Amino acid sequence: MHDTPTTPVIPGWRLIISDAGRFWAFRTHVFSRVAVRAGAESAVDADTFDEVQEAVAEQEKTARAAAFVEEVTS
Repeated sequence: MHDTPTTPVIPGWRLIISDAGRFWAFRTHVFSRVAVRAGAESAVDADTFDEVQEAVAEQEKTARAAAFVEEVTS
C-alpha cells in the first residue's frame, strides 16, 4: 500500500490507496463507545474515491445519530 501527496483527503480520516487501486480509509480518532455500539466502523474500503467518501459519510452519520440519541435520552 502507498500513501502519496497526491492522495485525496477526507478530513479526520487517513486515506490509503492499495497497489491494486482499492481505497481504504481509517478514522484518525476513535468513535465513542455509543457510536461503535450503534454500528459506526472506523475503517472502510471501496473501489473508488467517491465510494469510500460515501462510506465514510455513512459512518459519520451513524456516529452522529448515536450521539444525538444518547443526548436526548440522557
